[in-house]
Amino acid sequence: MSETLGKIERPEADSYRGKRKLYVVTLLFANKDAPLEYVEKFNRYWDQVREQLSALENKLGKVTHVYHELVTASGEEGLSLIKELNEHTYQIVTEKLANGAALEALEDKELVNEIMDWERVLVLGPLSSKVQKLASDGYIEALKTRTTYMAQMLDSTLGENEVGLLFITEGHGIQFPQDIEVFIVAPPALDEIYRWQREQLASSKEVAKEKSGEEKP
Repeated sequence: MSETLGKIERPEADSYRGKRKLYVVTLLFANKDAPLEYVEKFNRYWDQVREQLSALENKLGKVTHVYHELVTASGEEGLSLIKELNEHTYQIVTEKLANGAALEALEDKELVNEIMDWERVLVLGPLSSKVQKLASDGYIEALKTRTTYMAQMLDSTLGENEVGLLFITEGHGIQFPQDIEVFIVAPPALDEIYRWQREQLASSKEVAKEKSGEEKP
């Protein structure tokens, strides 16, 4: 069962007592060259994530386990990986660890490397259709193995009446164990970011269309 915060403002604590719970936060990134308009929305998003996580913990329970996409180690080693990946999640995770939570390894390093290797091959665009299919099939199979592995890690480390916090990109494909109550943290700024991205995409397509028209004899 999944609940989306923002739509469900006050989940009833009693109905989730004794159950495993997982707060899921969409993982967003901003590169150094990101437009200021996006950066402002991005920072607002993470501020709102903090607020909603605080409300969840006050209502349903304090985070006891933290999971983060691309993190292949637990403890301090895992925290160092997060610091390289995302400043905002690093700050949040550091706070949760200071409050007694444990950072768990979510991913298998060799599997992550395999997926990245397949991605490199696909980006290069193999000339051979045989190699193209081999890379595509290998990539898809590795992704399936990866989501299965992450689900197993969640299931094996999150105990009865414990609360997990998961940072992961949209479209992750993880099938969460059925006995884990999932709460999707979706603050208003997330919709703002998606809307902005759609507008930027539409604008770029329009510019490309105009340029294409100008180039025609």
